[in-house]
Amino acid sequence: MRNDDLATLPPDLPVPVDDGATDHLKGTVVPAIELVSTDGDRLRLDDREAPRTVVFAYPRTGRPDEDFPGGLDAWNAIPGARGCTPQACAYRDRFDGFEALGVRVFGLSTQSTDYQREAVERLHLPYALLSDDSLRFAGALNLPRFEHAGLTLLKRHTLVIDRGRIEHVLYPVFPSDRDAETVLAWLHGEAAPA
Repeated sequence: MRNDDLATLPPDLPVPVDDGATDHLKGTVVPAIELVSTDGDRLRLDDREAPRTVVFAYPRTGRPDEDFPGGLDAWNAIPGARGCTPQACAYRDRFDGFEALGVRVFGLSTQSTDYQREAVERLHLPYALLSDDSLRFAGALNLPRFEHAGLTLLKRHTLVIDRGRIEHVLYPVFPSDRDAETVLAWLHGEAAPA
């Protein structure tokens, strides 16, 4: 059993730096790749008729009854790795703000859909999580990734997609629990596009 709080970010996490791994994404057409959703759908993010969409990519949600891969200290030492649950909960808590703008929200990770379903239920998420466990979507877009404890995981970043094209990218995202409010501010025009 874990003795840390998944919903709280430790104060001494290392801050990730912008290594340019998402510089190529703004303006890119989203590939026609289906992703499995925790609500049972197969979703394509390239749909030009779909509403504006926010996709926050995260390494992996943890579970209260499981240790982090490679151990908690090793996980906390990776800049930007810790904080998936606070990020997901921040989007949950601000979901009404996205709905009011007509914007869809999805989380994206390389975890299996079954693993993600547990997080959706436990955290009472009002939006679906998308699985890219095959890494087809990440590979097609060359999304930033890292290897840890034998796993290939997404670096934390957020995409705003409009009419099948990536309109805006936030990277690196830190702290993770501020991502939803930062994206909402950008959508409201309170932040200048990068």
